[in-house]
Amino acid sequence: MLQSTQSALRAVTREQLERRLDAATHRTPAEVRFTNGTVADVFSGTFLTDVDVLVTDGVVVDCVPTGSAEALETVDLEGGILLPGFIDAHVHIESSMLVPERFAELVLPHGTAVVIADPHEIANVLGTEGIRYMLEASEGLPLDIRFMLPSCVPATPFEHAGATLDAEALRPFYAHPRVLGLGEVMNVPGVLGKDPDLLQKLLDARTLARPIDGHAPGVLREALSACVVAGITSDHECSTLEEMRESIRRGMCVMIRQGSAAKNLPELIRGVTPENAHMCMFCNDDANPADIALEGHMEKHLRMAVAAGVPAMTAVRMATINAANRFGLTESGAVAPGRRADFAVVDDLTNFRVRATYHGGRLTSRDGKLSAPLRAPLRPEGVLSRVRTGRVDADTFAVDVPSGRARVIGLVPHEILTTARELTVRTEAGKFNAALNPGLVKVAVLERHHALGTVGTGILSGYVEADAFMPGAVATTIAHDSHNIVVAGGSDADMHAAVERLREIGGGMTVVKDGRVLAELALPCAGLMSFETGESIAAELEHVYRVARETFRIRDAVEPVMTLAFLALPVIPALRVTDEGLFDVLGWKHVAVDAER
Repeated sequence: MLQSTQSALRAVTREQLERRLDAATHRTPAEVRFTNGTVADVFSGTFLTDVDVLVTDGVVVDCVPTGSAEALETVDLEGGILLPGFIDAHVHIESSMLVPERFAELVLPHGTAVVIADPHEIANVLGTEGIRYMLEASEGLPLDIRFMLPSCVPATPFEHAGATLDAEALRPFYAHPRVLGLGEVMNVPGVLGKDPDLLQKLLDARTLARPIDGHAPGVLREALSACVVAGITSDHECSTLEEMRESIRRGMCVMIRQGSAAKNLPELIRGVTPENAHMCMFCNDDANPADIALEGHMEKHLRMAVAAGVPAMTAVRMATINAANRFGLTESGAVAPGRRADFAVVDDLTNFRVRATYHGGRLTSRDGKLSAPLRAPLRPEGVLSRVRTGRVDADTFAVDVPSGRARVIGLVPHEILTTARELTVRTEAGKFNAALNPGLVKVAVLERHHALGTVGTGILSGYVEADAFMPGAVATTIAHDSHNIVVAGGSDADMHAAVERLREIGGGMTVVKDGRVLAELALPCAGLMSFETGESIAAELEHVYRVARETFRIRDAVEPVMTLAFLALPVIPALRVTDEGLFDVLGWKHVAVDAER
């Protein structure tokens, strides 16, 4: 069984230190020698040939001319390129729909060595119990999982989550050795308005000299400066070159995101220059297992960056040392003395196919397969999901538009941003009827944690083709960030049936037509994650997506489920839906669906 050496550097004994010093000075042979390959030196910016990398106790102790030092074991790289293990600068493990152990199984063969995780998804469902679970489930894995504490649970005061975490609740977690800092501060109005508890969270992180991540889509000029003054020093929500450049000018690191829902790399990579590349790094944010299996994890960022004209060394730095420097990970991010021997061996510097990965100098995967199984996932009773809603029937999904003029959420292709539209819609008895309005569907968010019975409804455009109807429903308990139920459809009865099915299976996602469940995926861990393997979940997810697309004319640029999941996130412009109603993000208030109200 693979074990982790993630604490091997800081918790070093005198005996270990002496052993490493002896190997570094060649008084004794190193434990392992990596030879016959090209080595990426991210510090000098060169690719080294005719060198051996020496490893003892899972740590690089020297890089020497080929054959000039002895070792007890030799690894022949067979002409491959030895890169530092990749670092995902910002990710929500929960969005992979896999528990930490299964997530590690999924990404290790792709060369990933470190992920900086924000557990705010499960924290919104289970509070501190969810954070403790993520820390315990990720302990001892051959993937270094670090955490940023969720700063906004719930994301706003305009919705109901499963828990509320104030500064006092977060403070004890800073003592954990794998907690790095404060996670994405998405409540920008709270920062600008000097919300007392949010300011205390910022002050706690600043007092401990911990990094603070940002979340500021569309925030520019003095508002962006205020975020930096508050101590926020990164952002992964840039989608335009203007946002990227304004952030970097203010000293903010930009995490260039290429995930399953938001795909910002093609645009932002054009803004990377030799002068600002050190301020840029890569992240996934949200990536489902089917996409990882098809496109890769961090190696897809490298492949896309190089294809766009970024020098290979610059791209490698953005995937490794830049993130290590940002988060103070002095043991990661480079193939150099004193760094943990986490390596990704690739065939070339264009496709970046990962041939093998090493953690602490030991093989973890080869040709996409783990070299040994990881331990079975933890499965504590406290994280098993229970979907608790108030009374639900077909009338729950009525959308009142007596004037016939409606505020409509407009989807933006390949983005999680939405537009705020005003459209004339056809109604019956003052209520929106999706069967009379091609290209439009209903969307609803139902509170699912405390059976409060709160339901918000809206109208969505851009989910199905402009001339299409949706005779059914798609529903999920993945609904960022409070993770209530979000359901979209053209049939009130099927929307009701979809919600009932989620209650029966304890959360997940489902596709319903004519009262029949056509496809589903159960996510029993907090209604967000599965204990099954990434391969099986990828297959089930692909089935759900295929059935949804075959049954309804969903637009090609739309993910049938994850697009819906982001419709409930009331911190991303412009219109969203929470369990309390339609929400105007720019106006920072709930509004009626009827545009005349």
